[in-house]
Amino acid sequence: MTATPRTTLGKVRAHQTQNEGLIFEKSSPGKRAYKLPPLDVPDVDPAALLGGAYRPEPGQLPEVSEIEVIRHFTRLSTWNYAIDLGMYPLGSCTMKYNPRVNEFVSRIEGLAEAHPYRPESLAQGSLEIVELLQRCLIEITGMDAITLQPAAGAHGEFTGILLVRAYHQSRGNPRKKVLIPDSAHGTNPATAAICGYEVQNIKSNPEGGIDVAELERIVDEDTAALMLTNPSTIGVFESEIHRIADILHAKGALLYMDGANMNALVGKTRPGDFGVDVMHLNLHKTFSTPHGGGGPGSGPVACKAILEPFLPTPVLVRKPAPATTTPTTTTPGAPGPSHLGTGETTQLGWSFDRPQTVGRVRAFYGNYGMFIRALAYILANGPDGLRQTTEDAVLNANYIRAGLQDLYELPYKTASMHEVVFSDKRQAARGIKTGDIAKRLIDYGFHPYTVSFPMIVSGALMIEPTESESLEELDLFIAAMRSIAAEVESNPDLVKSAPHSTRVSRLDEVTAARKPILRWKPTA
Repeated sequence: MTATPRTTLGKVRAHQTQNEGLIFEKSSPGKRAYKLPPLDVPDVDPAALLGGAYRPEPGQLPEVSEIEVIRHFTRLSTWNYAIDLGMYPLGSCTMKYNPRVNEFVSRIEGLAEAHPYRPESLAQGSLEIVELLQRCLIEITGMDAITLQPAAGAHGEFTGILLVRAYHQSRGNPRKKVLIPDSAHGTNPATAAICGYEVQNIKSNPEGGIDVAELERIVDEDTAALMLTNPSTIGVFESEIHRIADILHAKGALLYMDGANMNALVGKTRPGDFGVDVMHLNLHKTFSTPHGGGGPGSGPVACKAILEPFLPTPVLVRKPAPATTTPTTTTPGAPGPSHLGTGETTQLGWSFDRPQTVGRVRAFYGNYGMFIRALAYILANGPDGLRQTTEDAVLNANYIRAGLQDLYELPYKTASMHEVVFSDKRQAARGIKTGDIAKRLIDYGFHPYTVSFPMIVSGALMIEPTESESLEELDLFIAAMRSIAAEVESNPDLVKSAPHSTRVSRLDEVTAARKPILRWKPTA
């Protein structure tokens, strides 16, 4: 099965073939992209007005015309790869499609322009959204309580381990160490360390899961928690998760779950039901809010009741409404938006009276725009739709596995969940590494998969198609990967020198890392 690089399948637009220089290189003295009207107020000396805050020399900004600015940034925008253009097979990142209905709802004027300083009595609609999302996520995870404050997955990890530490401190001993599998995300050991814990590594078993016998040996009264990704970064579900939880709980330790791979579990099983005490979710992975570019992220943390007292402040509660406030609920805990004008005089509001709280972890109450999008996704799918999404994600990953396992080494034969991890072992015998294959994949019009991770797989090719991709797209991807495997055998130099269709050829990554050019200086 062979594939033709997509760049040869259709017309290449002219502007895509142009090399775009730095905007400073377009600069000429005297050019302006704007024109201001004459002053209609008295002129002032800025130095006299601002004193030491006024810079004596103007900043070295580019001087360009309006059309040069527009064309420069428009060209750059068309050169970015995006989920709207094609598949993102990044393993462990779950780069799924962001439905447009989510964006529409998040831009409704009353929601998009909601201000965090509004009085609670005027923010009941916004707070209803927060409360409903919390209830949905608690139900999906099988937990008892939740905070939506954290701004990303790593931030959620940090918050979750702070809860663990606060819990143990409340019992007289914060404990000393956190156990982390060798297949963990890199943020896991960083989180444990920044929260003041020693990190103890656990090696995976031949199936890619936790070595339960080793776990039982090393868990002791100094163990605060195990940070476990389930399914793991190998794409394997921990089949002995109940036993793992029991081992930890028997020693008074807690089970923290990295929820980055929750896209493989929603609607099928709930972490709270198999022993997890605290976990984070990635709204930008599992619930389709925008992902990449450093945000905007959201990493809610759900926990069991024993950790609820330590949640970040404030927490959302229902409390008696002021006498002048229109009642907002019919019955406590009623599902869905409240009906105004009937029932008990209660309203939603924030509680700061939290004696055992770990404190604030985020300005205001979290990334509200992401809450709206995630809730829109959950409600649009409903329970059956969310379950179908999970099943499609697992099906797609296994379809790719079946289509490539005869050409790429599969180090772990355990059934794959939402992602599959190959290695470059067969190709490396011809001098071609996973990075070479990934760069060649760019020539076929696909974003590269995750390269060289997880590190327990030498030369890893980590592929996660998500549920977003159609059968046709999966077949194109499989055909491209099979074609590259054939090129490795027939013309390895072609792969080793890829990519060939990009505006910039293969970069010297070693020099770029060791001698980066961080500042542009104009030539004389």
